[in-house]
Amino acid sequence: MIKDARSLTPEAQEALRFRVVNAVIKGMKQINAAKTFNISEYSVSKWVKVFRKSGESSLKAKKRGRIPVARLKGHQAASIVRIITYKCPEQVKLPFVLWTREAVQKLIEQKYSLHLSVWTIGRYLRNWGFTPQKPQKRAYEQNSEDVNKWLNEEYPKIKKRAARLRGEIHWGDETGIRSDHQTGTSWSPKGKTPTIPCTGIRFGINMISSITNKGSLAFRLFNGKFSSDVFIDFMERLIKHRHRKILFIVNSHPAHKSKKVYQWLKKNKKRIEMYLLPTYSPELNPDELLNQDVKSNAVGRQRAKNASELEFNLGMFLSQRQCNPDIVKRYFHKPSVIYAA
Repeated sequence: MIKDARSLTPEAQEALRFRVVNAVIKGMKQINAAKTFNISEYSVSKWVKVFRKSGESSLKAKKRGRIPVARLKGHQAASIVRIITYKCPEQVKLPFVLWTREAVQKLIEQKYSLHLSVWTIGRYLRNWGFTPQKPQKRAYEQNSEDVNKWLNEEYPKIKKRAARLRGEIHWGDETGIRSDHQTGTSWSPKGKTPTIPCTGIRFGINMISSITNKGSLAFRLFNGKFSSDVFIDFMERLIKHRHRKILFIVNSHPAHKSKKVYQWLKKNKKRIEMYLLPTYSPELNPDELLNQDVKSNAVGRQRAKNASELEFNLGMFLSQRQCNPDIVKRYFHKPSVIYAA
């Protein structure tokens, strides 16, 4: 029975081809070589023919399988990378919010009339250095010109003024904290979503805080609506415990811009100055990272049974952060706020 050489490994096939051709070159007839090595006469004839035409390299084992062919040319791939790096799908008239594999697939079809499978798109994206990530949110109302002016002109001026006055730059913010805030994941058998027992009664508390890139943290927990009076009270506490002038940077909340606040600032201008961030730009405020830390680790991972316990947990957590300035400093390491580090 004639042996089917295709069942052999590539290395064994290569060795067989060399033995057969070597025997024929030394004088053995091809029909006898076929019988000796238990292969077809056609295979012997083909191997000898390619050897005489192309030499030993024609008998060597070759990589099996389909040779991958890049469907996108180099300049086309570079163009796609630029688009998905610097633009959103809607900016190139695609009906997607995020750059998913399907969105990139449609982009390539739209731009180059090439249809590639989503698996091929995934391989392209990995080769280009892309990974699936949770996007940051940015308000439509945000003015990019105001943001650039803040980063390149206004904040550098504040920084120079603080150095000249030997003052401190403080970043402030307010947030509401609810008892039902949940974060993280819980291990559970596959296919069985875990159920977390909780009360149907919701309660909450508000927080105003201030941090510096040196690791300083000040906070106040309060009930009720955030108002000019609450803001002024917090600033009074702030300047009471600081010997250096404070340059206080906050967002454009109506309470910050009230007549009452400006009158108070005028009376205390030797101790504190207030500056407003561009509107709809919370990502520029390092104090937002403290808010996230509090909600994720002081509330989301331990459930308070009532309002008093929630306030106690928050107070303990924030006091611990006050005693760990290195943690507060790390809030300033995020790319969007590293300019303030």
